[in-house]
Amino acid sequence: MEIKTKIGQRMKFLREQASMSQKDLAYSADLDRSYIASVESGCRNISIVNIEKIANALNVPLKELFNATEFDFTSGSSK
Repeated sequence: MEIKTKIGQRMKFLREQASMSQKDLAYSADLDRSYIASVESGCRNISIVNIEKIANALNVPLKELFNATEFDFTSGSSK
């Protein structure tokens, strides 16, 4: 799975855990709703600046966006 897809899926999971709509997250992160949708679908190459904005809007530490088994690269699979 591509890294853009992994980040998008993780972001969507955390957004849903926070009971936020894409519109709510976009407003809180000062981003466009269509941008959030394209990141969640893995179509957008998100910048680290916007990753930080989204983490702040979700009220989670930045590292929480990467705290999932999909990001465990120790097994040798990083694709």
